[in-house]
Amino acid sequence: MLAPEMTIVDPTLKKLGWNAFFGQNFRQYAGAYEPGRVSTVHKTGYLVYTKDGEVRARAAGSLRQNGDQPATGDWVALSRDATGTATIHAILPRKSKFSRKDAGRVTGEQVLVTNIDTVFLVTSLNKDFNLRRLERYLAIARDSGAEPVVILSKADICDDVASRIAAVKEIAPDVAVHAISSAENRGLEQLSAYLQEGRTVALLGSSGVGKSTLVNALEGREVQKTGDIREDDSRGRHVTTERTLIMLEKGGIIIDNPGMRELQLWDAGDGLLSQFADIEALGKQCKFSDCRHETEPGCAIKKALSDGTLSVVRLESYRKLQKEQLAIERKKNPALMAEERKKWKKIGQLGEAIRKSKERGDYRS
Repeated sequence: MLAPEMTIVDPTLKKLGWNAFFGQNFRQYAGAYEPGRVSTVHKTGYLVYTKDGEVRARAAGSLRQNGDQPATGDWVALSRDATGTATIHAILPRKSKFSRKDAGRVTGEQVLVTNIDTVFLVTSLNKDFNLRRLERYLAIARDSGAEPVVILSKADICDDVASRIAAVKEIAPDVAVHAISSAENRGLEQLSAYLQEGRTVALLGSSGVGKSTLVNALEGREVQKTGDIREDDSRGRHVTTERTLIMLEKGGIIIDNPGMRELQLWDAGDGLLSQFADIEALGKQCKFSDCRHETEPGCAIKKALSDGTLSVVRLESYRKLQKEQLAIERKKNPALMAEERKKWKKIGQLGEAIRKSKERGDYRS
């Protein structure tokens, strides 16, 4: 087995993203287990990269009992039996993660990818281009612990790339934006700074935006299957069906993700504040600290709306995401949810009492 200091200097593990953070957290497992990084999650098991190559693995019973589920990008502690079968016994602490609300559960979290340095938020410069959806992606990405970068793909089919870049910069002035064309190998050199040895980049975006095509263009050969998009709505078909960690020959690691039809917030509170920092700053300038930005005098947000420095659609986007996050928080907090039910029960009882009072003639409107 590998000693802690050996895992830090092993060249294969370094290429996979191993560093002092993971080495320190692996110390308790050294001698009994070896480190590996999850490359793909299947329904029946996992593919894990180790210093000796990729192996198939399963989760130990104790891990499953605790409800822990390894995700693509996780560093894990594993053992191998005499037949070479690998077993995952522990998940090392994550330095970052990108997650969403599990669409199949009321209050479940679905961890998509972990231990990423940069998130490429890919949106194509066709009908898929949607600033409101991009704001949602940015809010979650900012909360992941990784650096968000916007990639505007298919620049070869857009007549006004500059205006689209400017539009993205309006909603995210602090985020790097790169317009590229994988078909023409245009702009790809801009991405080399993010794809250094041991650095991990996750690709996130809708189907058909060119994530897998970008991987192939960066690698210079086909490593991911690609498919055509529909001409009627410019939406793509799901070609990538699994989250896959890919080690690039030129250096760096990319995690390709299936296109997401739905990306619900899970724990993006700080990400929302960061993504809509301009609105948050305006709110602090209002005359009243409890301003609802409706009819109150001295409202800085209403002023910004009237003079055009804040758009109505951006404010509506913020309010929508804010309400969604609050709803998730209530569902995650049983006490808060119970208090909400109690409040609405009282409101309902009061309404019923008023109705009956009106019927008796005790109350006149």
